[in-house]
Amino acid sequence: MNASVAIQSLPEAANDSELIRIIDEVIDYIKSTGLSYYVGPFETTIEGDYDQLMDIVKECQHIAVRAGAPSVAAYIKVSYRPEGDVLSIETKVAKHHQ
Repeated sequence: MNASVAIQSLPEAANDSELIRIIDEVIDYIKSTGLSYYVGPFETTIEGDYDQLMDIVKECQHIAVRAGAPSVAAYIKVSYRPEGDVLSIETKVAKHHQ
């Protein structure tokens, strides 16, 4: 696992329930990838191969638009270590969620 990505998807939506529905579709897609992920209140973190994660980030935008968002913005954070592993989600947060 040479990368970790945090994505906050911000689709345009008519109201809060529509916003949550669209974001839930994005999260369902992330879950379907089979990669390790962590859903937080503002962003979702995903671990895996850098190139695969970049493809997932791109697809998250497409998912939101296909779900009905006329536009979508995103904040992305990337940790990448080409020659080794990045710190895992588990290492970073497990002690805070017991």
